[in-house]
Amino acid sequence: MRLKEKLKRLTLRSWSVSFDYRLMKIKQLIIGWVNYFRIAQMKTVCGNLDKTIRFRLRMCIWKQWKKIKTKYKSLMKLGVEKDKAWKWTNTRKGYTRVARSFILCRIITNERLKRRGLVSLLDLYQTVHI
Repeated sequence: MRLKEKLKRLTLRSWSVSFDYRLMKIKQLIIGWVNYFRIAQMKTVCGNLDKTIRFRLRMCIWKQWKKIKTKYKSLMKLGVEKDKAWKWTNTRKGYTRVARSFILCRIITNERLKRRGLVSLLDLYQTVHI
């Protein structure tokens, strides 16, 4: 099975596991895959896959918050203004559209995901590449 397909399976919105477990499984997959293909030239592929992983994780987070009340409280906790938090909480847009929005990309940053335990495919590839 290809890496992208495995990542999609690990980041399914309907897979109800804890976020830490999901990150652990993604980390295992990335480390194994990068070590296997460390000889190959794939800097751009790794960068594109990194973007996809982060987008799908933001989508999973938005889905995991489920209720309007939880979304609102979580957005407020992350530092969004009241009116913007209320607008985005009550949006009719789907999970994928919200995950690509400026609001989620601004508050659930790459650095925040990294602190949570996400391993960057590109960074790992650049450290082990021969």
